[in-house]
Amino acid sequence: MPRISADRLWQRLMALGEDGALPGGGVNRQALSAEEVLAWRRLIGWGAEAGLKPSTDPAGNLFLTLEGSAPHLAPVVAGSHIDSQPTGGLFDGAFGTLAALEAVTAIAEAGVRPVRPIVVVGWMNEEGSRFAPGMMGSELFACLRPLGEVLAVRDADGISVCEALKALHDCFPDVERRPLGFPVHAYIEPHIEQADLLETEGAVIGVVSGIQGKKTFEITLCGREAHAGTEPMAQRQDAVKAFAEIASRMHAAMAGDLLMKFTIGRVVVEPNAPSVVPARVTFRIDLRHPDNATLNAFAARIEDIAKAGAGACAVDICRLVDAPSNGFDSGLQEAIRTSADRHGLARLDLLSAAGHDARQMAPLTRAAMIFIPCRGGVSHHPDEWAEPAHVAAGATVLLDLLMQEAGVLSNQGDER
Repeated sequence: MPRISADRLWQRLMALGEDGALPGGGVNRQALSAEEVLAWRRLIGWGAEAGLKPSTDPAGNLFLTLEGSAPHLAPVVAGSHIDSQPTGGLFDGAFGTLAALEAVTAIAEAGVRPVRPIVVVGWMNEEGSRFAPGMMGSELFACLRPLGEVLAVRDADGISVCEALKALHDCFPDVERRPLGFPVHAYIEPHIEQADLLETEGAVIGVVSGIQGKKTFEITLCGREAHAGTEPMAQRQDAVKAFAEIASRMHAAMAGDLLMKFTIGRVVVEPNAPSVVPARVTFRIDLRHPDNATLNAFAARIEDIAKAGAGACAVDICRLVDAPSNGFDSGLQEAIRTSADRHGLARLDLLSAAGHDARQMAPLTRAAMIFIPCRGGVSHHPDEWAEPAHVAAGATVLLDLLMQEAGVLSNQGDER
């Protein structure tokens, strides 16, 4: 029967970390970058060693397919993403994609053949660090956003997704282009937890029940530039003053619900000069809660507070992400529990506080996530770390699920 190679999986994780490696540790491998092109070359090469066929789509998702004996059947898809934050770690996303590659490689090396095809996926721009918002590849796959809208998004240097996608695809002229989206029998995404519940409870495998809802906003406050030494205070249209008032009111409003996660994570001040009254502030809000009704209510309060606190400034509110809470397939959750128990791996049922591409896949098919611990819950940081034994454990459970969902044929043609 197939068995993963823990050593090979770990070595590949470390090797992938060389693409975009930062001097002090960690990785900067943002979506559709030169570093991600290097990572694609590695993945395609490793896939070729196991007989996997590469393909891509108009969204820039990477697929590596192990053909099944019944290629007309909808495939089982597993993986995650390989892009990172500007100062990211070696495991976020990469673990899931490489665990899927290792599991499929183990199946191929064992001389067994799945009935259904198995597809390893690396989704485009999960992180949203270069092109905002994130989850672009999986959202396009799920037809949740128009392709033209995504292609028009530009990064801080003015490069569009369209231009960056063409540059990436031009590097791989021999990789098959497939249409956007296809039927999926089941989707399974392994990932580090990005919190410390598993570590605190001494568990190795997280059985993820779902993902909490998320809404993001971009709010722009427009005032008027003025001389800091001559403009009377009463006449000022100070955008920073309005921002400070709004931010204070919002934090106070969110403080009463312990499950609410409220973050102002990006603030841009213009003209950002020491002796000029600020004329413009643009800031981003990230709002998360497991209950959709509560999330919607708090989102409405955010808009009311922004309008009420703007004072002499004009306010523009743009909703960027509106992703409700979702649950995962109960049968796949039970299969994860069964596999963990069979291998003697302590497990814990938990909700994902962070967003993942599996959110987009859940409405399309039976979907599940497998979590492994990350040290101290640290993620999106060079210190992000997962133990080799936990990496191997997550891949082992994934292998069990792929064998179950895809089925296999031995060399003699016996169905299992």
